[in-house]
Amino acid sequence: MKVLHIVASPRGDASNTLSVSQEFLNGLIASSDDLTVETVDLFTDDLPMVAGDNIESKYSIMVGRKIDPAHQESWKHIEALIDHFLGADLILISSPMWNLSIPYALKYYIDCLIQPGYTFGYNEAGVYPMVLGKKMVVVTTRGGDYSPGTPMHAYDFQEPYMRAIFGFIGITDIAFINAQPMDVAPEMRADALLQAYAEAKRLAVESATVGTVSV
Repeated sequence: MKVLHIVASPRGDASNTLSVSQEFLNGLIASSDDLTVETVDLFTDDLPMVAGDNIESKYSIMVGRKIDPAHQESWKHIEALIDHFLGADLILISSPMWNLSIPYALKYYIDCLIQPGYTFGYNEAGVYPMVLGKKMVVVTTRGGDYSPGTPMHAYDFQEPYMRAIFGFIGITDIAFINAQPMDVAPEMRADALLQAYAEAKRLAVESATVGTVSV
């Protein structure tokens, strides 16, 4: 199994989000005989621009035109990023909640990935997904408690967006591990992390043994 770990936290070893993700990865490694993990760090890696030549290439593809030869070299960086993503069997995303949604670096990465003809297409019926058979685990940390049934749930634009945008391209097997609340009181933060660690370990064992991720 090939795992792609997309890191959307800039805090490195100080990140609570990454500590939960590491529990998941440790569980996978311990339970799997054939596993590779590759990492994309969205705050340190050099991502291609969705602007200039690349935005012109995107719109050429959308209207059925060939990419201008002068733009092809630049567009290859977008294609390489997409190919790297598509090569994974399981995608792990580590994303703290920022201002009720996702960090800007993760949105930037998603905007690179969601390209016509690569991750979704058009036909007579409309739009169809092109990324099928992938599994995804999203680890989040939230300052408050945005669980269903809480007063803050309506303000959660993180999980609904992630499910929608990746579902749009065909990834619907998505499990969320939400560590929350993290900023209310120290004892509540500790309990939230313990619960998240336990869920990460459970999902890791399940993923490695039966090849599926439960939503």
